[in-house]
Amino acid sequence: MNESPKRKSVTVAEATKKMEHYCAYQERCHKEVWTKLATMHLIPEAKEQIVLHLFEHNFLNEERFARSFARGKFAIKKWGKQRITRELKLRNISPYNIKLGLQEITETDYYATFHELAEKKWAALTETDTYKKRKKLIDYLLYRGWESHLVFEKSKELLE
Repeated sequence: MNESPKRKSVTVAEATKKMEHYCAYQERCHKEVWTKLATMHLIPEAKEQIVLHLFEHNFLNEERFARSFARGKFAIKKWGKQRITRELKLRNISPYNIKLGLQEITETDYYATFHELAEKKWAALTETDTYKKRKKLIDYLLYRGWESHLVFEKSKELLE
C-alpha cells in the first residue's frame, strides 16, 4: 500500500511541443525554460535537445527577452534601471544583453516617469512628520530601483 504518486511520462516530442507553447505565450529566459523542464522529469540529454530546438527555432532568445523584460517592467511596474538590472542578473542574463535591454528605455521617458511616480507617491503619503514622509518616499523609490542621487535630489525638492 506504500505506493509513490505516479508520474505521467512525457515523450520528448510532447515535451518539445509543450515548451514551444510555453515560450510562444510570453518571452522566456533560459533559466525559466530549464526550471520548467525540471518539472517534466526528463533525462538530461532530452532537456538539452529541447533547449537546443527552442534556440534554433527562435522560441528562445535572450536579447529579445532582456529587451521585452526591461520595456515591460519600466512601463507597467515603473521600475528603475537598477531594479531591472538586478532582476535580469537573477535570471542569468549576460551583461551585454542587460545593456541592450536598458537601451529600450529612453532618457526622456525615464526621467518623466521618475518625476511623475515620485510626485504621485509624495501626494499619496499621509504621514504628518515631514522627515518620516521623506524617508517613506526615499525607501519606496529605492526599492523600485531608481538611482539614489535622483531619489535624494527629488526628496529635497519636494520638501521645499
